Amino acid sequence: MLEFDAARVAIIEPSRIIEPIDIAEHCVLCFFQEVIAELVREGACARHLHTGQSEVGDYPVYELDYGGRRLAVVHPGVGAPAAVARFERVIALGCHKFIVCGGAGVLDGTINVGDIVVPSSAIRDEGASHHYLKPAREVAPTRRALAAIEAVLSENHHDYIRGKTWTTDAVYRETRQRVKRRRREGCVVVDMEAAAFFAVARFRRVECAQILYGGDSLAGRRWDPRGWNRHAMRERLFHLAAQACLRL
Repeated sequence: MLEFDAARVAIIEPSRIIEPIDIAEHCVLCFFQEVIAELVREGACARHLHTGQSEVGDYPVYELDYGGRRLAVVHPGVGAPAAVARFERVIALGCHKFIVCGGAGVLDGTINVGDIVVPSSAIRDEGASHHYLKPAREVAPTRRALAAIEAVLSENHHDYIRGKTWTTDAVYRETRQRVKRRRREGCVVVDMEAAAFFAVARFRRVECAQILYGGDSLAGRRWDPRGWNRHAMRERLFHLAAQACLRL
């Protein structure tokens, strides 16, 4: 992870192999597949603009009319490598302003299921971010995108926790000692993509921040799933993300 190459152009450069399309500049990267599916069923996703392809299956890029404004929506995939590949593709298609909405494991036992968490920075304990930025312990979201999320939450009278997230590639290697170490470093949640999103955004000079909700818990002696896949809160988070995105 210490071998950083600052070259701006790669052999497989997205802008050279992906043709831009007529697409909204604003995009929500939404981890909630059922929320996207409901938007499609209801006809809110008026346009299926593009289909990305991968060995694990195709993924659609939608555009919806959100309060009279164009907004792209795509599921970014799970894990930093997959998420970065899709993020790069959507940037190359023509989106430049992003808000990510998803869930996270909690490291702080006072965070309840459904509590909103806004990452102020992410510990880079994954691999993808190190291909986009020089080695450093943390990476932050872009300021404008972070401010947009906080403004929308305040205007909608939503309490939230602003804190650090631990981004890891290895969901099955979240050991007790690592959790303790990350808590000492100030992490309140753990995720698998935030650091990579923030690093790519800085490298590509696009706007990006993330809004999460408290899910399963790693704060106790045992892992507690806490029944965290609850549709209502995930739908609410998407709409908050959409509002924040359209502020950019």
